[in-house]
Amino acid sequence: MLKKVLSGVLSAIIFFAFLMPQRAYATPSNSAQAVILVHADTGQILYSENADSRMLIASTTKIMTALVVLENCDPDEQVKILPEYTKVEGSSMYLKAGESYTVRDLLYGMLLVSGNDAATALACYCGGSIEEFADMMNKKASQMGLSNSSFRNPHGLDADGHYSSAEDLAAITCEAMKNALFAKIVSTKTYTVGEQTLMNHNKLLWNCEGCLGVKTGYTMAAGRSLVSCAERNGLRLVCVTLSDPDDWNDHKALYDWAFNNYEYRRVLPMGVICELPVISGEADSVGITAAGDTSILVEKSAAISFSLELPEFVYAGVKSGECAGRAFVKQNDNVIAEYPLIYTEDVDLADNARLSAWERIKRAWFIANRYGFVFDGTD
Repeated sequence: MLKKVLSGVLSAIIFFAFLMPQRAYATPSNSAQAVILVHADTGQILYSENADSRMLIASTTKIMTALVVLENCDPDEQVKILPEYTKVEGSSMYLKAGESYTVRDLLYGMLLVSGNDAATALACYCGGSIEEFADMMNKKASQMGLSNSSFRNPHGLDADGHYSSAEDLAAITCEAMKNALFAKIVSTKTYTVGEQTLMNHNKLLWNCEGCLGVKTGYTMAAGRSLVSCAERNGLRLVCVTLSDPDDWNDHKALYDWAFNNYEYRRVLPMGVICELPVISGEADSVGITAAGDTSILVEKSAAISFSLELPEFVYAGVKSGECAGRAFVKQNDNVIAEYPLIYTEDVDLADNARLSAWERIKRAWFIANRYGFVFDGTD
């Protein structure tokens, strides 16, 4: 039970810390009405402007469509194309009525060439109708805690009550990129379905270092929408711009800025951080370590320090993995992360350690003065 509680506390603490934006360097200017740049693995925000504004999102809607389909359908299932699927306005993969396509092929058609016909076919197959599938999309958004998204269709054509935000789209994309097939599809430059070859509309795959996809979008009312993902040196980021006439260049500039100025860094030492004196134990001390990985995304030039909140000693009977205290990580005197500290091993009560209260005090004083350890550090 204690380990479950500790795990939950650790997750909550790290999640909170990662959401704290850090912007010490001037970011490049951009033309977007709304923009956000986040760490794909944790959601840590590196840069944002108007990211929570509800806006039209055009075909970037299809990221959520793909996420819902992949959670509810097998990629090899066959979908028969009805005539009404082929009559949806806008971009198309040119499905042929009466023929059957796999869910996988339709996903490629939807995500590479933004086929509204493919999105409609997938929605009707997965949900039974456009309306029922939109309900599935909204249910997924609610499960993810997204408060600025509402979906009315699977393709993103303008509709009353159909909107999202840059922040919500970034969260949807981070989740979708965890799916191996989705990540493979959006990073594919060309794909053949039958006799036609589909070419990915995302130009960043050709001219942005480390780009992994994801999705373009455009309507006259929404303007240009772009969601992308890029990875360099093991660091993966997601960028979203909405209503941005210069989105290709803005994404590249934001990625260059972020990869030049941020890095993953371990903020607490690996292994045993210090030894804590033990009273009446089979051992005189017990190791203290952090509960889990303590690597976070920080500015490359940042000076990081940490302090430990621990008792001066502990009585025997401690168990490995039990919470011993807390570690606080600081940047420029501001706490940016907090981690539980745990014991590294069991220390049982010694057979001959049935001491009186006064003997325990004397032994504690002796052990506390015997060990010298520091409760703060810098990096």
